[in-house]
Amino acid sequence: MSEWTDCPEVERRPETVGGAWLFCGTRVPVKALFENLEDGATVDDFLEWFPGVKRCQVEAVLDFTAASLEPRPA
Repeated sequence: MSEWTDCPEVERRPETVGGAWLFCGTRVPVKALFENLEDGATVDDFLEWFPGVKRCQVEAVLDFTAASLEPRPA
């Protein structure tokens, strides 16, 4: 499993939103993306509801998450 520190589109600021991982330059937690997708929202819905988040950020987080699920070579 990869570390979120390796994903350039997210950041953690201890004084902001309880130290949750956020989309860079926003106060939107990365967790909000996954919660909304789990509830049936689309990426377009999410971007409409959280206008500070850019599509490239969402795509980078989704790509990073997918890559983190790949087995690492031994």
